Amino acid sequence: MKILFAAEEHLDALIPLFDGYRVFYKQKSDPEGAKRFLRERLALKEATILLALKDDETPIGFIQLFPIFSSVTMERMYLLNDLFVAKEERCKGVGQALLNAAKELCVKKNYKGLALQTEVDNPAQKLYEYLGWVRDPDLHYFWKARY
Repeated sequence: MKILFAAEEHLDALIPLFDGYRVFYKQKSDPEGAKRFLRERLALKEATILLALKDDETPIGFIQLFPIFSSVTMERMYLLNDLFVAKEERCKGVGQALLNAAKELCVKKNYKGLALQTEVDNPAQKLYEYLGWVRDPDLHYFWKARY
């Protein structure tokens, strides 16, 4: 397996994974919308996407990071917004490799760290905790502009 920084030439590999991720979170499948969204994030450099490929170049997972800031500590950090591994590749170390690559990127850039939000019943929480992530009880509110 290898992990690389995704660019526009990787869109065709990313779209099925990103669409699968959205469907996992109970959204309607929308490959064209996924393509538009990912193309825009990459073109505007609004996200860093790490793509996991099998040795035969088959895409098997991705992680999408959005840059954010901590005003309190005056440091940059990433919001780990998306992590997805193809169903047939789960429990094979892909998620762990992607998370470790994201952690290494933060260290390399001297960022404060990674923040993430997930559903309370997401089984990936066990992996996060295994890799040293700590639940932050202070992050409990969200305001929605549309209902």
